[in-house]
Amino acid sequence: MHTTFLRLITIMDELREKCPWDKKQTIQTLRHLTIEETYELADAIDNNDWNNIKEELGDLLLHIVFYARIGKEENKFTLDEVLNGICDKLIRRHPHIYGNGKLAEGLKEVVTEADVKENWEKLKLKEGKKSILGGVPKSLPSLVKAIRLQEKSKTVGFEWENVEQVFAKVNEEMGELQEAIKSKVQDNIEDEMGDVIFSFVNLARFLQVDADAALERTNKKFIRRFIAIETMATAQNKALHDMTLQEMDDMWNEVKKEEKNYNV
Repeated sequence: MHTTFLRLITIMDELREKCPWDKKQTIQTLRHLTIEETYELADAIDNNDWNNIKEELGDLLLHIVFYARIGKEENKFTLDEVLNGICDKLIRRHPHIYGNGKLAEGLKEVVTEADVKENWEKLKLKEGKKSILGGVPKSLPSLVKAIRLQEKSKTVGFEWENVEQVFAKVNEEMGELQEAIKSKVQDNIEDEMGDVIFSFVNLARFLQVDADAALERTNKKFIRRFIAIETMATAQNKALHDMTLQEMDDMWNEVKKEEKNYNV
């Protein structure tokens, strides 16, 4: 493995010195490409496609080496510093593994996954983080950000005790949305709609459902069923834009019924 990693570094060095495209890249020009590669990895994971997971991990590893090469050129940091930095952080934030049985003041004895997360956030604050929420990237997609904010606030006990309380909060937020709709003030409607979505994300967490994954599952289901009714309409020499909503809804229900029969 050591030899293989050195091979990648050597190739990166050669590309940076000899390839016109690679020579031109900066951390800014690579940024959107890195994000794209991350989403490609996410797609491969969603599809449980191990071959593509392997390939996309390689692409991301290339980006890490690329950034480190640029960092070295700019006299900002080296790849060794990147690697040692993450090693030191992992050791520092896992005192239950590397602390010789000793835990710093304020840390919990680790029994569960939740204990590890709680200690992790406390250790980040000891390292200088000003807020439990400080580590949530501003550029995260809003739904994922909501999940992370709730997970982090939970580590200090800012959390409902049971799912019934969460349901009550959802209903409360739905009521406030209805009042905002009556007011016809668009800014209020948007604000309350955000609260409703945030409360549903919280409900998903209590039900041990990944809200982002659940929504993507529904997105895929919608695409599959919509394409099916398009195909059905074409087979009947019809165009969707010429059909009534009721006709399309009937086709939709037929597709749903076929799917249920297929899955029985």
